[in-house]
Amino acid sequence: MNQAAVAFNQGDQNRGALAKMVTRAFEHWKLGTEEQLAMLGLATNNRAALSRYRRGEPLAANRDLLERAGHVLAIHKNLRLIFPQDRDLAYAWMTQRNKAFKGLTPVDVIKEWGFAGMLTVRSHLDRVRGN
Repeated sequence: MNQAAVAFNQGDQNRGALAKMVTRAFEHWKLGTEEQLAMLGLATNNRAALSRYRRGEPLAANRDLLERAGHVLAIHKNLRLIFPQDRDLAYAWMTQRNKAFKGLTPVDVIKEWGFAGMLTVRSHLDRVRGN
């Protein structure tokens, strides 16, 4: 069971911890507000939700949001495992153009394709890791 499913089943405390982890990954990746909202599948005018999540308020008990959060953390973990000696590269990867995505950045793929884009980015990293 992934972290998002655990958080969904065990309540506010775990969803609050998940919110902090996700927003921390966004900070490492240096994503703008619009990009963060897109990653979470939230409306572009929902900046208040990001502020609440940064403070550790629980993610909404919404399966789509929690699944996206789980994928964000999996992407972050994959990058740390792929680039163990170079955190700067691991953190910059999400905003760098990539041949695997026809010159788009992974964030652009997610913004343009939504949840399917997130799965595309994650599965690419899974393949790079040999999973």
